[in-house]
Amino acid sequence: MTEAAGETTERRVRVVLVDDHRMFRTGVQAEIGQTERTGVEVVGEAADVDQAVTVITATRPEVVLLDVHLPGGGGVEVLRRCASLMAAPENPVRFLALLVSDAAEDVIGVIRGGARGYVTKTITGSDLVDSVFRVQDGDAVFSPRLAGFVLDAFASTDAPPVDEDLDRLTQREREVLRLIARGYAYKEIAKQLFISVKTVESHVSAVLRKLQLSNRHELTRWATARRLV
Repeated sequence: MTEAAGETTERRVRVVLVDDHRMFRTGVQAEIGQTERTGVEVVGEAADVDQAVTVITATRPEVVLLDVHLPGGGGVEVLRRCASLMAAPENPVRFLALLVSDAAEDVIGVIRGGARGYVTKTITGSDLVDSVFRVQDGDAVFSPRLAGFVLDAFASTDAPPVDEDLDRLTQREREVLRLIARGYAYKEIAKQLFISVKTVESHVSAVLRKLQLSNRHELTRWATARRLV
């Protein structure tokens, strides 16, 4: 949905932006939040899971633009805690997931969690506005590259079963797990994920506890066996 310069749109959609990078939120706000032109009204922002749940519950937007990788448990945790809002018989809150990559496990995770769509952050402003309105209308929205993959993953009889062990991990814990299994040092992981070394250590401890493993060598074998590396 695009509007020519100077034109206005009568349609309106209330949106909450959830992303842990303030500059990204500012950029999205500047790109799509000019309500008279785009019809998008940004009614709230959040940078982590707890903030997101609080803001979404307070504002009850039509659509939430949700980053999958968030402090506090990831976008999947936001979806879980907002399940009742998504299931509301009137004015349900709908979610459109945003992510830098199109990793398979991220796509399936957020769609299983209840998101109505998944687009990468390379999407243009006009396409993002269009996607927001389509999600508001109840449509499922995926970037072209992801659409075929999602259909294949859910339709194929060869699709792998749900891994209950993996599902115990938050999105951030999965990221740390994957990097540990690839041989990254704690400092390297901290730098790549923009978190502290202490936070990395906490995530590793949580992963080991949840998977009932003793050390990173066992963790690496576990991840390799599931082709997560």
